[in-house]
Amino acid sequence: MSGHLGFSYVGLIYLFMLFIPNIIWSKSQPIDNETTHENKILQLLERIGQVGCTASVLMFNDFNIAALSAWSLWLIASLLLMILYEICWIRYFTNEHTKGNFYRSLYGIPVPLASLPVMAFLLLGIYGENIWLIAFDILLGIGHIGVHIQHLKAIK
Repeated sequence: MSGHLGFSYVGLIYLFMLFIPNIIWSKSQPIDNETTHENKILQLLERIGQVGCTASVLMFNDFNIAALSAWSLWLIASLLLMILYEICWIRYFTNEHTKGNFYRSLYGIPVPLASLPVMAFLLLGIYGENIWLIAFDILLGIGHIGVHIQHLKAIK
C-alpha cells in the first residue's frame, strides 16, 4: 500500500475532469460573489491536500486500469462520482451563476462541487491501494469541504 512509481493516465484523466470546469468557472464566477474570510487552518489543509493529491495521481501508476475484477468496482464507483461532479458543473453553467446554484446540494449530497471529487479521489486511492493519495485526500477533504461549508453558511 505504499505506491508504485510511474505515470498514471487515469490520474491525468481525473485531473482534466477536475481542472477544466474550474478553469471555465474562473471566467463564470457567481454574480453575487463576495469575499468570505476563510479559516486559515482549513486553507492550509486544502492546499497541502491539493498538491499531494495532484502529485500522487500522476506519479503513481497504481490507478491505471488493471484486469477487471471485483476490486475494479472501486474504480467504477470513483468514476461515477466524477461523472456526477461533471453533471453538477453542467447544472451550474446552464443556470444562473449565483452562489446558491454553486453550493446547491445534489440528491442530499452537500456542497457537491467540493465533496464529490474528494470522495472520488478517496475511492481512487482505495482502488490503487495507495496510502499517499488516501492521506492527502483526507487532508484535502477536511480543508476543501470545510471551506465550502463556511461559504454556504455565509450565504444563508
